[in-house]
Amino acid sequence: MGPKVNRKIVGEGLFFIFAIIFIVMIGRFFYISTFKTVKGVSLTKMTRSLYTQTNVIKAQRGNIYDASGQPLAENTSNYSIYVVLNKQQHGLDGQPLYMTNKNKIAHVLSNNISISYRNALHILSPQNKDTFQVEFGNAGKNLSLTTKQKIESYHLNGVHFTKQDARLYPNGVFASNLIGLVTPETGKNGLTNLVGEMGLEREFNQELSGKNGFHQTDKNNSALDKTTPAKNGDNVYTTLDYRLQTLLENQMATVNNEAHPSNMNAVLMNAKTGKILAASQRPTFNAMTGKGIGSIWRNTIVQDLYEPGSTMKIFTMAASINSGHYNGNDIYQSGRYSVDGKIIPDWDPNGWGKITYNKGFALSSNVAMAHLEQQMSASTWMSYIKKFQFLQSTNSGIDNEPLGNVQFTYPIEQANTAFGQGIQVTVMQMMRALSAVANNGKMLKPRFVSKIVNSNTHQVIKNYPKEVVGTPISANTASEVRKHMEDVVYKPYGIGSDYKMTGYKVAAKTGTAQTSGSAGYESGNDSYLYSVAGMVPANNPKYVMYITMKKPVLPGNKTATQLMAEIFKPVMRRALQENSNYISNYELNTPNVISDQKNKAVNQLNHLGFKSIVIGKGQIITKQSINAKSKVKNGSRIILMTNGVSTVPNFNGWNEQSIKSYQKISNTNIKVIGHGSAYQQSVEPNKSILDNQQIVIKLKS
Repeated sequence: MGPKVNRKIVGEGLFFIFAIIFIVMIGRFFYISTFKTVKGVSLTKMTRSLYTQTNVIKAQRGNIYDASGQPLAENTSNYSIYVVLNKQQHGLDGQPLYMTNKNKIAHVLSNNISISYRNALHILSPQNKDTFQVEFGNAGKNLSLTTKQKIESYHLNGVHFTKQDARLYPNGVFASNLIGLVTPETGKNGLTNLVGEMGLEREFNQELSGKNGFHQTDKNNSALDKTTPAKNGDNVYTTLDYRLQTLLENQMATVNNEAHPSNMNAVLMNAKTGKILAASQRPTFNAMTGKGIGSIWRNTIVQDLYEPGSTMKIFTMAASINSGHYNGNDIYQSGRYSVDGKIIPDWDPNGWGKITYNKGFALSSNVAMAHLEQQMSASTWMSYIKKFQFLQSTNSGIDNEPLGNVQFTYPIEQANTAFGQGIQVTVMQMMRALSAVANNGKMLKPRFVSKIVNSNTHQVIKNYPKEVVGTPISANTASEVRKHMEDVVYKPYGIGSDYKMTGYKVAAKTGTAQTSGSAGYESGNDSYLYSVAGMVPANNPKYVMYITMKKPVLPGNKTATQLMAEIFKPVMRRALQENSNYISNYELNTPNVISDQKNKAVNQLNHLGFKSIVIGKGQIITKQSINAKSKVKNGSRIILMTNGVSTVPNFNGWNEQSIKSYQKISNTNIKVIGHGSAYQQSVEPNKSILDNQQIVIKLKS
């Protein structure tokens, strides 16, 4: 084959190759012109983006309120400060955007944030001369708008701020594990949003978050400007009562400091509606400062399982009566009882001789309950466990709510459940079951949230009404059970006399359960879970309260029952008297407590609805910050000075007015920086105040 033929073949080959390439290119151009996309990217959108600018309009997160509209979680903004050192940074007008007066900046910062002049100067003088900018650690973060504006008023070159959305929890320790927390999260668009991390903040994150809007402008055609407004988040109204919750937190803190239990829960519920009016747990944390968050994250009221012990006898008694098996005047031998070769002892193994079942309930006899379980049969008893909806979720709305469990295979296990061993429940399941006894047989769903409200229109988007979830017992049975619970409190042999309340009949049942570990039930004086379930007034309960206290180290002068009564009685009394003590619009008459004993004064003020703060180490009140017979709003902070050495209070969450009241009554030298609520103080709480010592308190809005 000659050269001429080879050239012809090569030429034809090249022709076909170029022809194929040309056809492919024509096809590609046709596809692009028709579908206007390249590798999945819209050319139309890309072209439009060259000539348009889009600015995001951020949605405001909704607030969380108590039942009356008191804010429990609300929006705020804070700022972080930084100083640019790089001398290449200039503004459009040629003015320097870098530091030009180091000493003046250090001086201004030392007067407005928690940093000394020396430390500020050190940070502004880094060894690395190529450092672009410097920050000031925690002292330069979470600054209020007022602090930012004050620093800006000095017109310092090089000083700049970044703004962050923040969440304000104005009450500090206040149903913290229920209300929850938010954390900032940065999305793909570079925007930072607050996202619910736990509690109601998480469960209602979608409703609270809202939806961002945007403003789009066209550089070539102003007529194409478009604004889509942001939709602010909805507001969540809880069922909590601010006054009752505040008092409950105070009483829980007192008992917790006295007995140091590993865990403690307390819940107050409206017996007629199922609304949770107050709920607290220990350990807990301060939602404003974050102090204590490492010790507990979960909501133990909803998420923890435990053996209830003798408070379970309420439901054993109810099942026996309702199923027609109960004969209260029948006699049995107390002390010890053999079931299938296994011994069930009373808490006093010697017993009380031959007694009636009525007396056995008041004495909290395990043997009596084991007899009742066998008389009505294990299958009947299990049917009532299910009717009371143990082993079922309460659908509280909080994640990770367990169902509970029970050991019910063998006769001894079946008998054990009758007095609260071998069955695990949650506090919320107990509240639901107790509502049936308090509410004449109609069992209510306990609930934390009352409604969701549009933050712009204030229209109710969703209501959470009263919900009857079952009728496990009759009204007559419920009434009879409450009478037996009265015996626990008022019979001379009853073991609940600590819960007597002047002016009200109390129906209650106490409980003591051994705590279990990996190797079975624990032993020792501090290995018990104590509890009480109470209903007031006994004949027609308005409120139900349930308290558990696990593994306390009991002080020598008080029993577990007495400690829990220190929570139960003040909170229950406040709930019962909430209407009679208020004048109008939740106003209070201030009593005169000068010359009173400290504990008496504090108890009186707490009962009335004040938030009392005691200053000093003495036992007699010498001054009060609000004059007697003044009319003030409920929840007002009243400061009490004693005749002892003055100490520094914990100012966290205090407003400017409260701080001024303290300053006036104590003659203390105080410097306030910022506006809003206190979050930082220069002298630690409970320290003695030295002569002429200045206390610097920082506030933020």
